[in-house]
Amino acid sequence: MAFLIGGANTLDDAYTIDNSVRFNDNDSAFLRRTFSAGSRTTFTISFWLKRGNILTSDMNLFDAYKDDNNRLFVYFVNDDLRIFGKSAATTYIDVLTDRKFKDPSAWYHFVIAFDTTQGTEGNRIKVYVNGVQETSFSTYDVLENYATFFNDNTRTHTVGTRDDSGGEEGFYDGYMSEVHYIDGAQKAASDFGKTDNNGVWIPIKYSGSYGTNGYYLEFQQTGTGTASTSTIGADTSGNTNHLTSTNLAATDITEDTCTNNFCTWNPLDSTDPGDLTYSEGNTKVVNATGVCRGTLAAASGKWYWEIKQITTVDASNPIQYGIADTEDSPPTHSSLNNALIAYSDNALNHDIKKFAAGTASDVSMDEFTSISQDDIIMFAFDADTAKLWVGKNGTWLHSGDPAAGSNEVASTNAGNFFTPCLEHAGVTYTIESNFGNPAYSISSSQSDDAGYGNFEYDVPAGFYSLCTKNLATHG
Repeated sequence: MAFLIGGANTLDDAYTIDNSVRFNDNDSAFLRRTFSAGSRTTFTISFWLKRGNILTSDMNLFDAYKDDNNRLFVYFVNDDLRIFGKSAATTYIDVLTDRKFKDPSAWYHFVIAFDTTQGTEGNRIKVYVNGVQETSFSTYDVLENYATFFNDNTRTHTVGTRDDSGGEEGFYDGYMSEVHYIDGAQKAASDFGKTDNNGVWIPIKYSGSYGTNGYYLEFQQTGTGTASTSTIGADTSGNTNHLTSTNLAATDITEDTCTNNFCTWNPLDSTDPGDLTYSEGNTKVVNATGVCRGTLAAASGKWYWEIKQITTVDASNPIQYGIADTEDSPPTHSSLNNALIAYSDNALNHDIKKFAAGTASDVSMDEFTSISQDDIIMFAFDADTAKLWVGKNGTWLHSGDPAAGSNEVASTNAGNFFTPCLEHAGVTYTIESNFGNPAYSISSSQSDDAGYGNFEYDVPAGFYSLCTKNLATHG
């Protein structure tokens, strides 16, 4: 369970990243550009990312491709980062980290700096993670003076996938932010970040040059398709080296970034990750059985989120979602403690169920009926009093008034850390959650009082989206 995430502490706000792009591997989404000639030996890639689907073994980040035997690409193989290049079937670069990258709640900063002209092999590719240079590798082979396929004239360069003779493959799943590509220079992590007063690695504004093919992706635009200043792949370095987007949508631009980390569902905080299917940056869940919880939790403050019911609610697709404390990790149906779940069973009896040590008791909610496909369920939770309000399509049930603190649907024991929760056993439903960055289009954009989040309905006064900036201020 994560409370404040490395790379996302916002007490030092000298430099703020506003946007990220959310890649969903099921959408086969990526960015692409063919460059002119640049330095094939010396260049740097700096980027922040938060992983989504952590169960797929092959996820590609950057690729330069001529054909299957002539290429260079950077990718996750299982939980390791690998840099692999070959020419005429001869491997000239193979760098594989010992360090594992499997935390879907954390924003990581990577700097991969190339200079194959260096006489010392260990200096030819430098890998920095959150400001620290990696020194331990499972494999580290880099041939001297080798001209890679990055910056090779007419070669396709992709972000979020890898080209192959059979088409793109190994699509990345997760968030990516603050992408710098520097042509002609081997940079250090200190060019892109620093350690703040709290000991957390944070981004800083890059002030160097970009070289001929360099680009800077801030993901401030929502246009799709052909590369331009108004599309997702817009280059704001001044070089106008824009990238063309494929299978990305306006809803893939989010506020979830390395300087303001938002809650998502946590595949690692689950009874069995294989029983649940996560997508859209861990905001969409197909839940067959078991329990999962969010990546952020709070023991104080007031919090708001929404859940869109994708499947029709019937005997085969009941609803079971709400709030749970973090006492048991991973949670199970039989060990839920202090949980409040909006619940319908196979007979479509609707209640708020209060769980204590695995025993469920009905609290209220004769009004919580007639949940239909595409209904949006609202949740407001006051962690100070452990009161929960539930609403549907803009109306709070039980004449609730979260802003006034009255007519909650249920309450439990305060004092623990609480997080959003999904609970299910034996049947399948699909939901899309909105902790501030929905993967679906909404008809009206509502933010919380701090200006964060993008919700369908008005956030009650005094309630906030679950993100690290709000936790630092209101939690």
